[in-house]
Amino acid sequence: MSNHHAIEFRNVSYRLENGHDLLRNLNLEVHEGETLVLLGRSGSGKTTTLKLINHLLVPTAGEIKVSGRPTKGWDPIRLRRSIGYAIQEVGLFPHFTVARNIAVVPQIEHWPADKIQQRVEELMRLVGLDPNLSTRYPRELSGGQRQRVGVARALAADPPILLMDEPFGALDPITRAELQKEFRDLQSRLKKTVVFVTHDLREALLLGTRIALMESGYLVTVVPADQFTRSPDPLVAAYVAAFGVP
Repeated sequence: MSNHHAIEFRNVSYRLENGHDLLRNLNLEVHEGETLVLLGRSGSGKTTTLKLINHLLVPTAGEIKVSGRPTKGWDPIRLRRSIGYAIQEVGLFPHFTVARNIAVVPQIEHWPADKIQQRVEELMRLVGLDPNLSTRYPRELSGGQRQRVGVARALAADPPILLMDEPFGALDPITRAELQKEFRDLQSRLKKTVVFVTHDLREALLLGTRIALMESGYLVTVVPADQFTRSPDPLVAAYVAAFGVP
C-alpha cells in the first residue's frame, strides 16, 4: 500500500498579503504509512506546509490533495477530523481532565460513552501513561506527560494521517529521547501516515522514513532517511556539519 499517495502537493505556493512568499512552488508526495519529516531552520516553510494539509491555511496557488481529494473539495471540519494534529505547546484544555482532553474528537463525533472510555484507557496504555492519571488536570502533569496526552488526543478517533509540529521540542533532552523512541515504536505498530516537522537533524534521522529538507520556502531535496547524510546536496552537507552527525 505504501505506493499510494496520502497527501500530494502540486505547484503549491503560499504568499502573505504583503507579497512575502512563505512557500514557493512546492511539489511533494507523502506515501501512505510513511513518516515524512519536514526538516529545516525557522522560516523555511515547514509549519506553513503542515497547516496547508489540514486547511488551516489556503494555498495562494497550486493544489493539495488529501486521500486523493483536493483540500478545497473537503468540508474543512471533516478533513480536520480525519487528521490528528500534535503541536509543541500541546494545547490541552486546562479545565478538562486528561480523559476528557483525549476524548475531545470522539465526543464531537458522538461516540457512545462506554466506547469513549474504552478508547481513552487503550490510548493511555498505548502512549505510556498511568491510567490513574485520567482524572488529573494538565497543570498536575509533567511536560512529558502532557505531550503524551497530546499524542493520545491526536490519535483518539484513529485518523489515518497524523501531523506533528515539533511535538517534543519543548522537553528536556532525556524526556525528549524517551518520547522519540516511544513514538518510533508506536508508529511501527500503527503505520499511520505521518508528517513530522523538526529542525533537529538527529530527530529527523531517528523518526523519518524520508526527509524533506526545506530552505526559504523552497523544497531543497527529499531523501530516504538512511541515505540523507550521504546526499551530495551542499545544503544537506551544511546541515550535517552543523549537527556534527557522522
